[in-house]
Amino acid sequence: MTDEQLIADVRAWIAANPAPAAADAGHSDFLRSPPDIIDWREKVHAAGYAVPSWPVRFGGLGLTPRQSLLVEQEFKKAGLPGSGVDRTSIPANILMQFGTDEARAKLLDRFVTGASSFCLLYSEPGAGSDLASVRTRADRDGDHYVVNGQKVWTSSAMDAEYGLLLCRTDWDVPKHAGLSFLLCPMKQEGIEIRPIHQITGERHFNEVFIDDAKVPAENLLAQEGAGWKVMQAALGYERLIMGEGATDRHDGGDAGLALIALAKANGKIDDPVIRRDIAQLIAWRRLNDLNAARAKTAGDGQGAALMSLGKLAMSRVLHGDARVRRDILGARSLLDGPAFPDARELNYHALFSYINSIGGGTDQIQRNIIGERILGLPREVETDRAIPFRQSMAVAGSAG
Repeated sequence: MTDEQLIADVRAWIAANPAPAAADAGHSDFLRSPPDIIDWREKVHAAGYAVPSWPVRFGGLGLTPRQSLLVEQEFKKAGLPGSGVDRTSIPANILMQFGTDEARAKLLDRFVTGASSFCLLYSEPGAGSDLASVRTRADRDGDHYVVNGQKVWTSSAMDAEYGLLLCRTDWDVPKHAGLSFLLCPMKQEGIEIRPIHQITGERHFNEVFIDDAKVPAENLLAQEGAGWKVMQAALGYERLIMGEGATDRHDGGDAGLALIALAKANGKIDDPVIRRDIAQLIAWRRLNDLNAARAKTAGDGQGAALMSLGKLAMSRVLHGDARVRRDILGARSLLDGPAFPDARELNYHALFSYINSIGGGTDQIQRNIIGERILGLPREVETDRAIPFRQSMAVAGSAG
């Protein structure tokens, strides 16, 4: 099928299938979609347009990444949700790649359509930047795993039906080799969730305490001990999403035009420094878009590193956006509250931008990945990489 034929088919399908009045273009992929949107997403999925790059047996069309993007763009032009899930849904993509047939049959379509919500159970109080050091344990007991441990900085845990859980199933091999990845049901006894108060005044993040929670063995992704491979794939999707601006402006508008409008409204549009800085931010955004397109077509090894480049670049864009807004508003940027909406928006986004610099791996981690995998610089020394994790814990304990 040519690009022209594909675009014509998508447009004809959209014209023949009226969408619900309330689209969820700004809806978080972590949360469950409203019922009417789920119905719409099911129709999109049945047509193959939700995950067009996936194999046909999983509901896709087997298209190339480039043609899949054409499908997604047509839905975006029409202001419709439902397409592009093969890029933006972490649990759907991970389950499709690594899940058992039983788990796929039960959950894959629900993740594609937004009928099931999720959270990411990765970081721990003692394992943030070094995720391979997680100590949440999962012990096999017949047809299920018994899980004990603690997670932190978990977005949307209060509403999630499932958690993508990185845990340890073997303590007597090196830390990366003893990890496994489970789809953990969240609505059960043994899981306690405590919200964390953020600097923005919101409570998206949570602490999660897990005490003898049970996970069906069929919810194991890949094999025991292959958790680090699954984790890297999941982080790749998360970094792609964040690199494309998931933590960007919430109003859905063009950020460059918003800065220009703000400068005009405050009499700063003729200031040569302000004009230069706005132009620089627009150029950075465009460059990041091109890099994201390159990452989508690169091989697995290089694509993941390019996603890190995009995520790091988006951090620079978001912090730069806040700085230019501050320069435009001047002393008024110190104000806040409903009476000063421009200043309030600036202050919110200045604080919120740190999510992009921390979530999905900090900016410093992205620089390490870029240095090692793109620039070919020497790896940092890891003295515990080749010894059993139990032994590394003992060494750390004695050093403390």
